[in-house]
Amino acid sequence: MFPATQWTAVLAAGGTSSPESAAAMERLCSAYWFPLYAFVRRSGYSPPDAQDLTQEFFARLLRLNSLAVVAPHKGKFRTFLLASLKHLLSDARDKARAAKRGHGQIVLSLDDHDAEQRYLLEPATDASPEVLFDRRWLLALLEQALTRLGNEYADAGKVAQFEGLKEFLQSPTEDGDYDRVATALGLNPGAVAVAVHRLRQRYRDLVRAEIAQTVSGPEEMEEELRHLFGR
Repeated sequence: MFPATQWTAVLAAGGTSSPESAAAMERLCSAYWFPLYAFVRRSGYSPPDAQDLTQEFFARLLRLNSLAVVAPHKGKFRTFLLASLKHLLSDARDKARAAKRGHGQIVLSLDDHDAEQRYLLEPATDASPEVLFDRRWLLALLEQALTRLGNEYADAGKVAQFEGLKEFLQSPTEDGDYDRVATALGLNPGAVAVAVHRLRQRYRDLVRAEIAQTVSGPEEMEEELRHLFGR
Protein backbone atom coordinates (compact mmCIF):
# COMPACT_ATOMS: atom_id res chain seq x y z
CA MET A 1 0.00 0.00 0.00
CA PHE A 2 1.23 3.49 -0.82
CA PRO A 3 1.55 5.37 2.49
CA ALA A 4 -0.63 8.34 3.39
CA THR A 5 1.35 11.47 2.55
CA GLN A 6 0.77 15.21 2.51
CA TRP A 7 -0.48 15.32 -1.08
CA THR A 8 -2.63 12.21 -0.69
CA ALA A 9 -4.16 13.83 2.41
CA VAL A 10 -5.04 16.89 0.34
CA LEU A 11 -6.52 14.78 -2.45
CA ALA A 12 -8.49 12.64 -0.02
CA ALA A 13 -10.19 15.76 1.34
CA GLY A 14 -11.65 16.44 -2.09
CA GLY A 15 -11.49 20.19 -1.72
CA THR A 16 -13.13 20.34 1.70
CA SER A 17 -11.63 22.52 4.38
CA SER A 18 -10.52 19.81 6.78
CA PRO A 19 -7.77 20.85 9.24
CA GLU A 20 -5.61 17.93 8.13
CA SER A 21 -5.74 18.77 4.43
CA ALA A 22 -5.25 22.49 5.11
CA ALA A 23 -2.19 21.80 7.25
CA ALA A 24 -0.79 19.40 4.65
CA MET A 25 -1.25 21.96 1.88
CA GLU A 26 0.42 24.69 3.92
CA ARG A 27 3.42 22.45 4.66
CA LEU A 28 3.81 21.61 0.99
CA CYS A 29 3.52 25.24 -0.08
CA SER A 30 6.05 26.35 2.53
CA ALA A 31 8.55 23.80 1.25
CA TYR A 32 8.13 24.46 -2.46
CA TRP A 33 7.30 28.14 -2.89
CA PHE A 34 10.66 29.22 -4.35
CA PRO A 35 10.38 27.26 -7.64
CA LEU A 36 7.13 29.15 -8.25
CA TYR A 37 8.77 32.51 -7.55
CA ALA A 38 11.60 31.59 -9.92
CA PHE A 39 9.06 30.67 -12.60
CA VAL A 40 7.33 34.06 -12.30
CA ARG A 41 10.63 35.94 -12.44
CA ARG A 42 11.82 33.97 -15.47
CA SER A 43 8.48 34.75 -17.12
CA GLY A 44 9.53 38.40 -17.25
CA TYR A 45 8.05 39.95 -14.12
CA SER A 46 9.98 42.42 -11.96
CA PRO A 47 10.97 41.42 -8.40
CA PRO A 48 8.13 43.41 -6.75
CA ASP A 49 5.54 42.03 -9.18
CA ALA A 50 6.89 38.49 -8.80
CA GLN A 51 6.68 38.80 -5.02
CA ASP A 52 3.10 40.05 -5.21
CA LEU A 53 2.03 37.40 -7.70
CA THR A 54 3.60 34.56 -5.73
CA GLN A 55 1.95 35.71 -2.53
CA GLU A 56 -1.38 36.25 -4.29
CA PHE A 57 -1.11 32.76 -5.76
CA PHE A 58 -0.88 31.23 -2.31
CA ALA A 59 -3.59 33.53 -1.02
CA ARG A 60 -5.94 32.18 -3.68
CA LEU A 61 -4.84 28.61 -3.17
CA LEU A 62 -5.33 28.62 0.59
CA ARG A 63 -8.23 31.08 0.82
CA LEU A 64 -10.46 29.77 -1.94
CA ASN A 65 -11.79 26.27 -2.48
CA SER A 66 -9.21 25.75 -5.22
CA LEU A 67 -8.80 22.08 -4.47
CA ALA A 68 -12.42 21.23 -5.14
CA VAL A 69 -11.49 20.55 -8.76
CA VAL A 70 -8.48 18.41 -7.89
CA ALA A 71 -8.75 14.66 -8.24
CA PRO A 72 -6.10 11.93 -8.05
CA HIS A 73 -6.12 11.48 -11.82
CA LYS A 74 -5.17 15.13 -12.25
CA GLY A 75 -1.62 14.42 -11.26
CA LYS A 76 1.22 15.34 -9.02
CA PHE A 77 1.46 18.32 -6.69
CA ARG A 78 4.23 19.78 -8.85
CA THR A 79 2.14 19.75 -12.01
CA PHE A 80 -0.96 20.97 -10.17
CA LEU A 81 0.92 23.97 -8.75
CA LEU A 82 2.48 24.93 -12.07
CA ALA A 83 -0.82 24.70 -13.96
CA SER A 84 -2.54 26.77 -11.28
CA LEU A 85 0.21 29.39 -11.37
CA LYS A 86 0.01 29.68 -15.15
CA HIS A 87 -3.73 30.27 -14.80
CA LEU A 88 -3.07 33.06 -12.28
CA LEU A 89 -0.53 34.71 -14.58
CA SER A 90 -2.99 34.55 -17.43
CA ASP A 91 -5.56 36.33 -15.26
CA ALA A 92 -2.97 38.91 -14.18
CA ARG A 93 -2.30 39.85 -17.77
CA ASP A 94 -5.99 40.51 -18.39
CA LYS A 95 -6.74 42.74 -15.44
CA ALA A 96 -4.97 45.04 -13.01
CA ARG A 97 -4.53 43.81 -9.47
CA ALA A 98 -6.43 46.28 -7.27
CA ALA A 99 -5.41 44.54 -4.05
CA LYS A 100 -2.20 42.61 -3.51
CA ARG A 101 -0.76 40.11 -1.06
CA GLY A 102 -4.04 38.48 -0.13
CA HIS A 103 -5.78 41.75 0.71
CA GLY A 104 -3.08 42.71 3.19
CA GLN A 105 -2.90 39.34 4.90
CA ILE A 106 0.29 37.31 4.43
CA VAL A 107 -0.87 33.75 3.93
CA LEU A 108 2.58 32.20 3.90
CA SER A 109 5.64 33.77 5.47
CA LEU A 110 7.77 34.29 2.36
CA ASP A 111 11.02 36.22 2.66
CA ASP A 112 10.81 38.52 -0.35
CA HIS A 113 14.42 39.70 -0.04
CA ASP A 114 15.71 36.15 0.30
CA ALA A 115 13.64 35.06 -2.69
CA GLU A 116 15.20 37.65 -4.98
CA GLN A 117 18.72 37.02 -3.65
CA ARG A 118 18.30 33.33 -4.37
CA TYR A 119 16.95 34.08 -7.82
CA LEU A 120 19.96 36.28 -8.62
CA LEU A 121 22.22 33.32 -7.89
CA GLU A 122 20.66 31.40 -10.76
CA PRO A 123 23.22 30.83 -13.53
CA ALA A 124 22.79 32.88 -16.68
CA THR A 125 20.87 30.69 -19.08
CA ASP A 126 18.21 30.81 -21.74
CA ALA A 127 16.32 27.97 -20.07
CA SER A 128 12.56 28.30 -20.18
CA PRO A 129 10.55 29.14 -17.04
CA GLU A 130 9.33 25.52 -16.99
CA VAL A 131 12.89 24.14 -17.03
CA LEU A 132 13.93 26.51 -14.25
CA PHE A 133 10.86 25.54 -12.22
CA ASP A 134 11.69 21.83 -12.45
CA ARG A 135 15.34 22.47 -11.60
CA ARG A 136 14.46 24.48 -8.51
CA TRP A 137 11.78 21.95 -7.54
CA LEU A 138 14.39 19.19 -7.55
CA LEU A 139 16.81 21.28 -5.48
CA ALA A 140 14.05 22.15 -3.02
CA LEU A 141 13.17 18.51 -2.38
CA LEU A 142 16.87 17.62 -2.02
CA GLU A 143 17.21 20.40 0.55
CA GLN A 144 14.18 19.07 2.41
CA ALA A 145 15.67 15.57 2.48
CA LEU A 146 19.05 16.88 3.63
CA THR A 147 17.42 18.84 6.45
CA ARG A 148 15.55 15.75 7.61
CA LEU A 149 18.76 13.72 7.46
CA GLY A 150 20.63 16.31 9.51
CA ASN A 151 17.86 16.33 12.09
CA GLU A 152 18.03 12.55 12.42
CA TYR A 153 21.76 12.68 13.08
CA ALA A 154 21.25 15.51 15.56
CA ASP A 155 18.63 13.49 17.43
CA ALA A 156 21.13 10.61 17.62
CA GLY A 157 23.85 12.92 18.98
CA LYS A 158 25.93 12.62 15.80
CA VAL A 159 26.06 16.20 14.54
CA ALA A 160 29.84 16.15 14.13
CA GLN A 161 29.68 12.93 12.12
CA PHE A 162 26.99 14.32 9.86
CA GLU A 163 28.92 17.54 9.24
CA GLY A 164 32.05 15.54 8.49
CA LEU A 165 30.39 13.10 6.10
CA LYS A 166 27.72 15.11 4.25
CA GLU A 167 30.21 16.25 1.60
CA PHE A 168 30.11 12.68 0.25
CA LEU A 169 26.43 13.07 -0.62
CA GLN A 170 27.21 15.51 -3.42
CA SER A 171 30.64 14.47 -4.67
CA PRO A 172 32.34 11.16 -5.54
CA THR A 173 34.93 9.73 -3.22
CA GLU A 174 38.59 10.16 -4.15
CA ASP A 175 41.71 8.44 -2.83
CA GLY A 176 42.58 9.70 0.63
CA ASP A 177 39.17 11.22 1.39
CA TYR A 178 38.21 8.62 3.97
CA ASP A 179 41.63 8.89 5.65
CA ARG A 180 41.25 12.67 5.95
CA VAL A 181 37.77 12.45 7.43
CA ALA A 182 38.70 9.50 9.66
CA THR A 183 41.39 11.59 11.33
CA ALA A 184 39.00 14.47 11.93
CA LEU A 185 36.28 12.22 13.38
CA GLY A 186 38.55 9.90 15.35
CA LEU A 187 37.52 6.84 13.32
CA ASN A 188 39.35 4.40 11.10
CA PRO A 189 38.88 4.63 7.30
CA GLY A 190 36.88 1.41 7.21
CA ALA A 191 34.37 2.78 9.70
CA VAL A 192 34.09 5.97 7.65
CA ALA A 193 33.38 3.94 4.50
CA VAL A 194 30.56 2.10 6.26
CA ALA A 195 29.16 5.36 7.69
CA VAL A 196 29.20 7.01 4.26
CA HIS A 197 27.39 4.04 2.71
CA ARG A 198 24.68 4.24 5.36
CA LEU A 199 24.44 8.01 5.00
CA ARG A 200 23.96 7.79 1.24
CA GLN A 201 21.37 5.04 1.56
CA ARG A 202 19.38 6.97 4.14
CA TYR A 203 19.58 10.11 2.02
CA ARG A 204 18.21 8.23 -1.00
CA ASP A 205 15.38 6.91 1.17
CA LEU A 206 14.55 10.41 2.40
CA VAL A 207 14.63 11.85 -1.13
CA ARG A 208 12.10 9.22 -2.16
CA ALA A 209 10.06 10.02 0.94
CA GLU A 210 10.02 13.71 0.00
CA ILE A 211 8.87 12.92 -3.52
CA ALA A 212 6.21 10.63 -2.08
CA GLN A 213 4.77 13.64 -0.25
CA THR A 214 3.95 15.23 -3.62
CA VAL A 215 2.44 12.31 -5.54
CA SER A 216 -0.60 10.12 -5.02
CA GLY A 217 0.68 6.64 -5.80
CA PRO A 218 3.62 4.38 -6.67
CA GLU A 219 3.25 4.81 -10.44
CA GLU A 220 3.43 8.59 -10.12
CA MET A 221 6.42 8.11 -7.82
CA GLU A 222 8.39 6.36 -10.53
CA GLU A 223 7.26 8.89 -13.15
CA GLU A 224 8.42 11.75 -10.94
CA LEU A 225 11.79 10.11 -10.35
CA ARG A 226 12.30 9.71 -14.09
CA HIS A 227 11.18 13.27 -14.79
CA LEU A 228 13.28 14.97 -12.13
CA PHE A 229 16.41 12.84 -12.37
CA GLY A 230 16.21 12.01 -16.06
CA ARG A 231 16.04 8.26 -15.61
